[in-house]
Amino acid sequence: MIGRRRLSLRLASLYAALFTVIGIQLPFWPLYLSAKGLDAPQIGLLMAAGYLVKIFTNPLVGQIVDRRGDRRRPLLVLAAASGLVLTGFAPAGGFWPLLGLTVLFGASFSAMMPLADSLTMLAGASHRLDYGRIRLWGSLSFIAASGLAGLFLVEAPPPAILWSIVAAQLLVMAACFGLPDLRGDPPSGPPRPLTALLADRGFLVFLATTSAIQISHMIYYGFATLHWRAAGLSGPLIGALWAEGVIAEVVLFAFGRRVVARLGPRRLLAIAGAAGVLRWSVLGLTSDPWAVAAVQLLHAATFGATHLGAMHFISAAAPAGLSARAQALYASVTVGLAPGLAMLAAGGLYQAMAGQAFLVMGGVAGIGWALSFALPATDNTQSEAAS
Repeated sequence: MIGRRRLSLRLASLYAALFTVIGIQLPFWPLYLSAKGLDAPQIGLLMAAGYLVKIFTNPLVGQIVDRRGDRRRPLLVLAAASGLVLTGFAPAGGFWPLLGLTVLFGASFSAMMPLADSLTMLAGASHRLDYGRIRLWGSLSFIAASGLAGLFLVEAPPPAILWSIVAAQLLVMAACFGLPDLRGDPPSGPPRPLTALLADRGFLVFLATTSAIQISHMIYYGFATLHWRAAGLSGPLIGALWAEGVIAEVVLFAFGRRVVARLGPRRLLAIAGAAGVLRWSVLGLTSDPWAVAAVQLLHAATFGATHLGAMHFISAAAPAGLSARAQALYASVTVGLAPGLAMLAAGGLYQAMAGQAFLVMGGVAGIGWALSFALPATDNTQSEAAS
């Protein structure tokens, strides 16, 4: 039997590897696509496709996992498939081949994150592990990967971006080999259909709450750098502001067990929504560096508290035999459909309103805050055990 420390290390290694891929791809993939001859609208369509494909593939993968019970082998298959698709970008050219490869990569790679979360929450329940302290290694890895990539890849030949991501994907495959073969309780009787979740009013309110808070980040993710640069902030300062937000998130994850035990998932989501109202309102009203630096600390709430609250809500509220599909549906809707559609509209909103578009995002976060009060109660004891 794997000890708690070794188990935590193996799970943390998976998050570190996954976020190494993301830390290189998210900031620098548009540079690679531009070198392939794509213009800005085409790059935007490919990025949106990466979000939207999750709607279809994540629930399908979750259904397979719920029927099988194991997580390790599906993660291995998805990691190998993602790596294979990545190598196909090297010879590919033109919008349609690149779109096809983007859809295939998004389908395989994006399904890994909810499975990693499902496996970690399962391990947390059986071995009393702290989810937040495991997950924070993903955030630290993102900071390190994006920072190192910024030093070497901006001026490097474009193929270096692709092969750096491929190398990081090999780390993902290696991490998957070291995962424990933990299995959820097999369903008694016929597998429960996904409609059992879709008919659950409490789960639908949960999806609406988390989707609203996630959507409220879209102007920030897409246009904060452009907005701050136009306001006269320097490049190093802008980079420091982005890093500050992720570091604040890491600090919250480090104390995740205590925070969840004290507040519970519902209060965490309510805090996230309220923090979004304050954060985006300030960014919509000023670009003063001190004010921006102050509210960047709220990334711990708007993202970190949302993620912690969501993971523990699913762990406590998902019916037996539906845990993997609940994670997959959350990833499909809250991290796929909602931000994908919102990102399609974010460009026009920012073009029309500039920095005041953040005020609209504050209103969207307010909707998430209001919806959080309609969430059903969860068993805090169960959530604490799962941490």
